[in-house]
Amino acid sequence: MSILIDQNTRVICQGITGSAGAFHTKGCKDYGTQMVGGVTPGKGGQKDDNKLPIFNTVAEAVDKTGANATMIFVPPAFAADAILEAADAGIEVMVAVTEGVPVMDMTKVRRVLDSQYRGKVKLIGPNCPGVITPGKWVKKGKKKVFTGSKIGIMPGYIHKPAEDAESGFACGIISRSGTLTYEAVWQTSNFGIGQSTCVGIGGDPVRGMGFIDCLVMFNADPETDGIVMIGEIGGTDEEQAAEYIKKHVNKPVVTFIAGRTAPPGRRMGHAGAIISGGEGGAESKIKALKKAGCHIAESPADIGAAMARALGL
Repeated sequence: MSILIDQNTRVICQGITGSAGAFHTKGCKDYGTQMVGGVTPGKGGQKDDNKLPIFNTVAEAVDKTGANATMIFVPPAFAADAILEAADAGIEVMVAVTEGVPVMDMTKVRRVLDSQYRGKVKLIGPNCPGVITPGKWVKKGKKKVFTGSKIGIMPGYIHKPAEDAESGFACGIISRSGTLTYEAVWQTSNFGIGQSTCVGIGGDPVRGMGFIDCLVMFNADPETDGIVMIGEIGGTDEEQAAEYIKKHVNKPVVTFIAGRTAPPGRRMGHAGAIISGGEGGAESKIKALKKAGCHIAESPADIGAAMARALGL
């Protein structure tokens, strides 16, 4: 199994005719994702270079293609409207890759999603690499069918489904950092551990899904054997996740906190990675996670080995 997306997920791209949208639509399609179309206002009725239909609105795209997920590559100033348009059209999973979305815009988006669409939609991002459920091509009758799906910018080839992993185990990965997501995938794959689903939740202070949202889903997924959670300085998400893990998660959790050497008051990389008011430091997060029984990776190079130890390999 997996969380959020699988081989049945039908995906559109909002901003499909932009350079980034076009490039990553092709990447997702080549990986095996069911890319069924795209949206660029004013260009409806055309087709992109992948022969995918382009629509003027998300509602039209959903009506014509049966899409239930979207990959958003619109400019920052229009990202909030794109998210709300997708939610209004009935899209269930929205992956906003766009970075630089104004915090005030996302605050308004969260208010609307939480009040009007709670339980109906799941937003990943913005400023995130996306989500991937690794898969492989299998023969069904006379056809070859891909068993996975990816929505975003991650390199698909480094990911492995459990059935291709030497150990037969699969871990779920949740990360605020795109680059460290790939590092965790590469390392776990090299230790013979596959991935059920990998979710880059993004590093902005106001975003969609957080650690706890993903922990709930991974903990309930029977084919996720362990969880890797990669956090960073700034905010209190990791401390809150630690409390949830302590009370509810019954699978081994490996954690790494980036930014241990960051000076207070200075933003490091992500908009949400800033220590202020005595909160958000790496040590307080690590202390809370240790208390919750998590396996702590002391450096990025130890993530895969820590997961292997946690699974008894």
